[in-house]
Amino acid sequence: MSFSTNVSFSTNILPLSLDKYFAQNEIQGDLPTSFALSDGDLTLNEKLVAKKLPQELVVFSNLSLENLLALQNNCHLSIESLQIINTRNKQTSYRFGISSDDFVKSRQALADFTLAIKIEAALIQKAPKLNEPGLLVMDMDSTTIEIECIDEIAKLAGVGEQVSAVTELAMQGELDFAQSLYQRVATLENSPETILADVAKNIPLMAGLESLITELKKHNWRIAVASGGFTYFADHLKEMLALDDTFANVLEIIDGKLTGKVLGSVVDAQVKADSLLLLAKKYQIPASQTVAMGDGANDLVMMAAASFGVAFHAKPIVLSQADSSINQQGLDCLLHWLA
Repeated sequence: MSFSTNVSFSTNILPLSLDKYFAQNEIQGDLPTSFALSDGDLTLNEKLVAKKLPQELVVFSNLSLENLLALQNNCHLSIESLQIINTRNKQTSYRFGISSDDFVKSRQALADFTLAIKIEAALIQKAPKLNEPGLLVMDMDSTTIEIECIDEIAKLAGVGEQVSAVTELAMQGELDFAQSLYQRVATLENSPETILADVAKNIPLMAGLESLITELKKHNWRIAVASGGFTYFADHLKEMLALDDTFANVLEIIDGKLTGKVLGSVVDAQVKADSLLLLAKKYQIPASQTVAMGDGANDLVMMAAASFGVAFHAKPIVLSQADSSINQQGLDCLLHWLA
């Protein structure tokens, strides 16, 4: 870096986005560098040696300095250095080294702040590294795909409203998942098997899914789905997207009709978590390189089992417990949360 600045906000730089600010103040040396933001000024100082900090704040380049300052104040943290600038998947993100007396409190405050002003940001400790082999295990319904398959099946079977109401309660954590699954599947008794094909042929992939998978595979990541949904759809996705593994429930089908029963053990929250641990062992992925993503209460145990648990367009109960979240963008936002 070839400069040292201390700029008063009276010069009206607050409305500038990070990318516009740094376009005016080009960084020519190595990162990390000292970066301090206060109500009165911004200090970017090459003369102060900035060490790599274990706690990081990641934001995107279109964030204004004004909102970055508000984030710092609202989330009980102090930005101390600019660690690195990453350009991945046609977006640029800034990783700041931060300090916080209560990291969990800061992370929860950030979840509320990002929702309030509709931005993406993450507070991360020891993030898995993109350029080292890792394991990503994702939920299926409302995570890798835009729909809840059982709700779509139920619509075609004429019991849509009844089933979707139970699905929502289960996702919020207000019903035992296995019990709710049996209850919902029972309503499908005698429905023709063809309704499964009707849902599968129009299955909408979540935004960013394909670009996320493509980029992770370049870095030798393993990618799997662990779902409380059904193998009919999980296997379809495995073939379509070249996933490494899938775990899901098996619907019983006899003489071309659904019986209203699930075969074998239910893939519940614990089975999802066990699946992640099993795959990490199978592919010899270190625990520090494991990531789990989901949106519902039945994903929380799996997310806790991973080194990094990410809530995706998630229910409040999941947002409150996740290591990080993605609320506005697609799944490929994860590429910027990784180190």
